[in-house]
Amino acid sequence: MAYDIYLKKNEEKRIVEGHSWVYDNEVAKIEGKDKNGSLASVWSYNGRFIGKGYINHASKILVRIFIRGNETDDEAFYLEKISAAWEYRKCLGYGNCCRAVFAEADGLPALIVDKYGDYLSVQLLSLGMDLRRQLITDCLVKIFSPRGIYERSDVAARKKEGLAEVKGLLYGEVPDFAEIDENGIKMLVDIKNGQKTGYFLDQKENRFAARRYAAGGEVLDCFCNSGGFSLNCATVAKSVTACDISPLALENVQKNSALNGFTNITTLCGDAFETLRSFRREGRKFDLVILDPPAFCKSAAEVKDAYRGYKDINIQGLKLVKSGGFLITCSCSHYMTPTLFERMLTEAAKESGRTVRGVEVKTQAPDHPSLLCADETHYLKFYVLNVV
Repeated sequence: MAYDIYLKKNEEKRIVEGHSWVYDNEVAKIEGKDKNGSLASVWSYNGRFIGKGYINHASKILVRIFIRGNETDDEAFYLEKISAAWEYRKCLGYGNCCRAVFAEADGLPALIVDKYGDYLSVQLLSLGMDLRRQLITDCLVKIFSPRGIYERSDVAARKKEGLAEVKGLLYGEVPDFAEIDENGIKMLVDIKNGQKTGYFLDQKENRFAARRYAAGGEVLDCFCNSGGFSLNCATVAKSVTACDISPLALENVQKNSALNGFTNITTLCGDAFETLRSFRREGRKFDLVILDPPAFCKSAAEVKDAYRGYKDINIQGLKLVKSGGFLITCSCSHYMTPTLFERMLTEAAKESGRTVRGVEVKTQAPDHPSLLCADETHYLKFYVLNVV
């Protein structure tokens, strides 16, 4: 007998408005019995049907709703959902590389599919999706006809679902590096060992936007990873210093630089906080400083410490910008809200002794759409400040 989940009184508003997560502490009672990870029906306190989703008793998110009607989670359903997600991307001009499926935003919670040329990189972030690995793989093969599919579910988020981290080949063959085209730049993406699914596709448009602020100048790119911002800036900049704590990331920067024939990129291995302070002591200045750190907070409890970290690094970054130059600063944590981030930047400007003007504010690329009813899907902040 399938599970029926009844919410506590007055707990349905957020979910009825479109949010897909049902937390265990929002539930009044559970009826029925089935396998963990099976499809469960969710009802309001007074018995009104809300939707269906996969249940996981090991997670605080008890159910992730993705069906609001009479549909069933068969192959035809997945083919329709994934095809619709892909058609949306194609309508926007995406093809060679993009996020093809973005979980809740595409009606498939906990499923991430990134396209790198002829290859797909997949993350299954819930028990329900994990149990349907082969079904999802079969659908992806039918829709994309890829040369290979690689799973990159080696992320800490799976622990919250009671799942082990997993990575490995799902279909065909996948090389160590896949070549993509980003804004006219050739990029080698480390699908098997790169961060996340191999590359941060959500900053694609922002990396292109950075070019106008780098033109003819000296650029410092902190937390450069495999060099997305560095390479885009190198098309127009006098010089680019790419800094990262990972030797592997910098090796990838060098490979990508050589692939494009760039001779104006220098790599520097080290902690970004220390690197910024070192440049300050040396009296170095740059026309553009880029700060694109990993998420400093992955829970609400970490916001206070993260706020200090963001402010510290932005103070140091602002001190290195030449008068008239620019600071590009980012945050990829949804817990660091735009309001908090702007307050932090205001304090950082004051404490660094610099006067700044807001120039441009952007978010994640259109292949990472967000849901107005779910703050978690609207996470990336990209600010351009003019230091006068």
